[in-house]
Amino acid sequence: MIDRNKIRKALLKRRAALTRESVLSQVETVELDQARVGRLSRAEAMQDHQMSLELARRREAMLEAITRTLVRIDKDPDYGLCDDCGEAIAPARLALDPTQLCCVHCAGKREQGSL
Repeated sequence: MIDRNKIRKALLKRRAALTRESVLSQVETVELDQARVGRLSRAEAMQDHQMSLELARRREAMLEAITRTLVRIDKDPDYGLCDDCGEAIAPARLALDPTQLCCVHCAGKREQGSL
């Protein structure tokens, strides 16, 4: 049996941490003036900028997943059941990532493109 309140608290804590990270790491424009910055420094700055953008995208995706999961915990009596096969998702799996929609078996099938 899963403890929805415990999962809810963990999700709220994770959401707060991600929100703080978002505020602290606002992506800034990359300086590309060739007269002021060398070629290697520009390349490194552009790479850092792209990595920052990707981290921000992943953070936003996780925040959306957390929001959807919080709604499911409150309103969906089937939270904790696999969306594909209907079997219970292992409590340890949900403890690691409460946003999971599938059991390990079905997630493997999804990754292989079987579903």
